[in-house]
Amino acid sequence: MIALARDLFPLNRSLTGEGVRATLRRIAREIPLDVIEVPTGTRVFDWEIPREWSLRQAYIVTPDGRRIADAAVHNLHVMGYSGPVRARMTLGELRPHLHGDPARPTVIPYRTSYYADNWGFCLPQAEIDTLADGQYEVVIDANLAPGSMTLGEIFVPGETDAETLFYTHTCHPSLANDNLSGMAVCVELARWLRARRNRFSYRLVFGPGTIGSLAWLAMRRDVWPRIRHGLVVVLAGNRAPLTYKATRTGQADIDRIARAYIANEEPGGTVIPFSAWGYDERQFGSPGFALPVGRLTRSAEEGYPEYHSSADDLSILDADALSGSLRACQTIVAALESNAHYRNTSPYGEPQLGRRGIYRSIGGPASGNLQKAMLWVLSLSDGTEDLAGIYARSGLPFADIERAVGLLTGAGLLELPADVSA
Repeated sequence: MIALARDLFPLNRSLTGEGVRATLRRIAREIPLDVIEVPTGTRVFDWEIPREWSLRQAYIVTPDGRRIADAAVHNLHVMGYSGPVRARMTLGELRPHLHGDPARPTVIPYRTSYYADNWGFCLPQAEIDTLADGQYEVVIDANLAPGSMTLGEIFVPGETDAETLFYTHTCHPSLANDNLSGMAVCVELARWLRARRNRFSYRLVFGPGTIGSLAWLAMRRDVWPRIRHGLVVVLAGNRAPLTYKATRTGQADIDRIARAYIANEEPGGTVIPFSAWGYDERQFGSPGFALPVGRLTRSAEEGYPEYHSSADDLSILDADALSGSLRACQTIVAALESNAHYRNTSPYGEPQLGRRGIYRSIGGPASGNLQKAMLWVLSLSDGTEDLAGIYARSGLPFADIERAVGLLTGAGLLELPADVSA
């Protein structure tokens, strides 16, 4: 995952353009990816696909001949979607177009102007404060013209048409935790899903924030009724514990399973309620769609000091954190896949597990997780509690619950559900 992020980091991504296409081409070397082009001017509900932005170069030459804010040095130096400029101007004329961050004076901030014609440069505030009066040469060699917005999608068919959706962002240039970590995790998740037999079908979408998910929803109206669960995966690679943001209702199966994962398997993790701001979970949860899509992050939005700045570089990506984010997605998938209402076939007291060879034979200290999991599953499998509920109440890792179900079913102590379809 870190190797993929390293390859993608230099590409100048935005809502549209060659940087996004190059990103999806690189991802397509890892997993089979369908690429979707949505033309400029296409109406997607209340929005419209903007013009395509192409940047060739951007820089400022100071009065003493130094080149600063050079986009060839760092993609963040030019404000996203800046229009073309070639002019000489005073510092006073230039200053309104210079963007720093006084709270973090040594970093380059990330700024965009997607939906309003504007231009600008981003520099460390400490550098802006040293600029002297005089004439400055300003160059932004860019154009905004009809083109398209590019999305990537992989569909993994399952035994049923019911779908689970994963969405991650592709629109930020040279920011490692935001967006590269989400893309890297979703690529590995897609690889894992393709290698296993699945009850549900899975669809993983790579696209820009907000307008990307709206464009995908506008083009995939036939898919809405089939989406049973969903997760937006972003900000998944720094060292903070995981945070799960609930769906709009907070009562979906994915809410119950993700809450159990955070409680049982993610020390220090957090569950937060749905809110009407954030990332694409708020688009999927809009009243017209009302899709059960939650969000998995480590640091949420502005919850880490490097957010939306040049400090969000490859050094903050942590291999254990990326692996942990992938493991969380895999466990949530496994729990969704297995979730069903089982029935204990020997409900009158605790069945004798020892003579069936699935329980410890020598008394002593408290039993391990697997033994506890078998007792939890037997105790709650009365046809009214599903595995998600047992997982939540047990406090145990889902892998132990799943293994317990297999052992008990094999011993004839659990009845397989009559219908495991969605």
